[in-house]
Amino acid sequence: MSQNSLRVAIRKYDPFEAAIRQAWESFVKTERVELTLDAVQMDLDPLHKTIFDEQSADVVFFVTDWFATAKESGVLLDLAPLIKATPPSGWPAAWPKSLLGMQQFGDAIYGLPYHDGPECFIYRRDLFDDPAEQAAYRANYGSDLRVPTTWQEFHQVAQFFTRPEQNLYGTVFAAFPDGHNTVYDFCIQLWTRGGELFDANQRMQLDTPQAIDALKFYRAILNDQSAIHPKAREFDSVKSGLSFLAGEIAMMVNWFGFATLCDTSPDSGIKGKVNIAPIPASAGGKPLSLSVYWTLSIMANSPHKELAYRFIRHCMEAEQDKFLTLAGAIGCRTSTWHDAEVNAQIPYYHRLSTLHENARELPRLAHWDDLAKIIDELVVRVISTDDPIEQIVKTMQAKVP
Repeated sequence: MSQNSLRVAIRKYDPFEAAIRQAWESFVKTERVELTLDAVQMDLDPLHKTIFDEQSADVVFFVTDWFATAKESGVLLDLAPLIKATPPSGWPAAWPKSLLGMQQFGDAIYGLPYHDGPECFIYRRDLFDDPAEQAAYRANYGSDLRVPTTWQEFHQVAQFFTRPEQNLYGTVFAAFPDGHNTVYDFCIQLWTRGGELFDANQRMQLDTPQAIDALKFYRAILNDQSAIHPKAREFDSVKSGLSFLAGEIAMMVNWFGFATLCDTSPDSGIKGKVNIAPIPASAGGKPLSLSVYWTLSIMANSPHKELAYRFIRHCMEAEQDKFLTLAGAIGCRTSTWHDAEVNAQIPYYHRLSTLHENARELPRLAHWDDLAKIIDELVVRVISTDDPIEQIVKTMQAKVP
């Protein structure tokens, strides 16, 4: 950190940086600011290190997975006194309750909601609605081409649309092992089969029929080159989203924001061709979503706490929230969700409220990072070896504290 600049550690994603820089430009026009902006994009691991190990930023993008650890370590500033003195406009009624809970512990608040967008099924509407594609699918499978509602149907549709000679692949998963993406995928696969991650004693339970079924599906589709993008294991959610944006993917389960990016980015080759739907489910489960969101938080050791708060409060303003959305991310104010201009450009944007109604959250545990590493290792071993899944699960279950 510098005495002459405000350092903002940004989750690596161009729309985030564009929105932060635009917010800073408007901020300095209305506020007395003597510092410069030092905005740095970071992948997840460097961002985590910056926050927890180096503590080397003033403002940080902070994902809800980390809040329990942050509370225990004391790395973040409690914003509650600052919010009480000068709250963001409309606070807290202008935001849904689902985006206000994970960062609050008692009366303490450790972040303001900045970017949202639960996971959902995202697909190329132009491909699914094409009469020629529908006829070919019916000829091949004897059934109608439709948005899949089961994982078995999802796999079949992915095989149908995989055409390497056209640089088109049926689906992609963010299988890069970073303690996040594979964990999210595992939880969705588990929950949509009616499984639960914790037993009655609140101990993580991996050795269940639903977990084994989920892992068998994940192994099958990740290793099926006739169904999936060949670089899926190198992709995190951002890279898989950008692959979809480039027109390389027919359908995927990913964050809502990557659907909207297709209708907002000047680099999109599929603008106006995208839609969303519920995530598939299997017997015993039901469609649902996973909600993980990002806040703007302030490091407890920042020498610029007061200025940092004024800046993140400015980022919460309705016009900034809308700019963030039209730049390709997901604003958190409900006014943005129902904004006429936003929905004219992104026709399904108003459906965010419905996604939140069916969204689940990851547990808020101080040792969640340790549990996530176990899940990550479990998934990687499943998709990278031929070892019996039941054996891998028992081995990993033994590591659960």
